[in-house]
Amino acid sequence: MAFHFMAASKSLWDEFPTKLFEPVARLTTLGILGVELFFLISGFVILMSVWGHTIGEFAVSRVSRLYPAYWFAVLVIFIMYRFSGVAGFDPKLSDGEYLLNLTMFQGAFGVGHAGGVFWSLWVELRFYVLVALFSLVGITLRRCLVFLAAWFGLALLAEFTQNETLVFVFMPRQAPYFIAGMAFFLIHRFGVRSGAFIPWLLVAAGYGMSLYAAMERVGERVRLVGIKHYPAPPEAVVVAITVVYLLMAAVALGWLRWVRWRRLVTLGALTYPLYLLHQTVSAVVIPAYRDVIDPWPLVAITMAVSIGLAYLIYRMVDKPGQRWLRARLGALLDRSRRSHPRGRGGASRTATAIPAQSPEASVP
Repeated sequence: MAFHFMAASKSLWDEFPTKLFEPVARLTTLGILGVELFFLISGFVILMSVWGHTIGEFAVSRVSRLYPAYWFAVLVIFIMYRFSGVAGFDPKLSDGEYLLNLTMFQGAFGVGHAGGVFWSLWVELRFYVLVALFSLVGITLRRCLVFLAAWFGLALLAEFTQNETLVFVFMPRQAPYFIAGMAFFLIHRFGVRSGAFIPWLLVAAGYGMSLYAAMERVGERVRLVGIKHYPAPPEAVVVAITVVYLLMAAVALGWLRWVRWRRLVTLGALTYPLYLLHQTVSAVVIPAYRDVIDPWPLVAITMAVSIGLAYLIYRMVDKPGQRWLRARLGALLDRSRRSHPRGRGGASRTATAIPAQSPEASVP
């Protein structure tokens, strides 16, 4: 939110926001890398969620987690831009393109995203496909290490060749975060044991490639508007990525097990609807009040409104929607297993055994 409200969106303020919020500009500009932290967490959590489950269970878990809040966000964005005078971040989509956005696969057809942040979900979906395909061969520690090493090599090849197909499949700018996140999970799950240095080598490789990818990403924005208006020098990017990796290392090594506050589960659940709609909230609130409220309190108000809306969506849409969709998809999966009892993964384990609050509940 700090990045989008205070560093990135000149159109909201009608001037460079880093000028308005100059005292914190060197910090807020690095908020662009919050998505990279999300990719790291996703690598960790998705491998945790697929381990020991069938591809059907994994699909039920992911679809029920992602789509209810997402469908609501697309609907809100459609209504707002069709029936109000709000212009900021208007994706300028046709009705058919909004319908395609409901699938979350619009990126595959060259159609724009209804929400500016939805690009990361398209990256996530491609990651899920890779993990799902990998799960078909059966996930073990040894196979994980081979898979991650192969993916890293192919991501490097994609970056060097810029072959469109390789880039699309292996995502060289995002792959190092997913790979390192999965390696961190292996460290967390298996601890110190024979061959434990290999996951750490994968983390180190991911860290090195992440530094390159992050500096390229931030550098593109700096080149676009100039370092004066986007003060994010390379050394600041290195510090940010290093902090992100150290945080994940602390999680993997169990150093944060003492954090047991129950409300963190709810706060974590809010992050997804907050991510989906905070930029849309800013398009409504900031232009409407920027001439009558000082920038600092206006940002605080916009953040509060965004968090409040995220909480309402979580309680009224996301949580019940997940429960409903999980039950329906679980029933379909169960019927499929009864029809094909010899299916891979054992017919006795039913999809309804997937907990309503699965381990990945706090992140998309």
